[in-house]
Amino acid sequence: MAPEEIRQAIIEILEDIAPDEDLTSLDDGVSFREQMELDSMDFLDIVMELRKRYRVQVPEEDYAQLASMNSTVKYLEPKMVDVAV
Repeated sequence: MAPEEIRQAIIEILEDIAPDEDLTSLDDGVSFREQMELDSMDFLDIVMELRKRYRVQVPEEDYAQLASMNSTVKYLEPKMVDVAV
């Protein structure tokens, strides 16, 4: 997957987890928690959806890599290189 495709996949997951959030003004460089009302369970839902939808494993020690859209895309890019859209 290309970075823009990964970003769109994350947007889709966020829409499912937080349907009331306005994601059109999401700042890719700012942490999700600063911009959205996400709690720790929502964050775990993001990790679980990545595993379910794309078979991407994110070890607990790497959770900090998923803080913002930019860091999430950067972290996932090598893991999703062979994922079909």
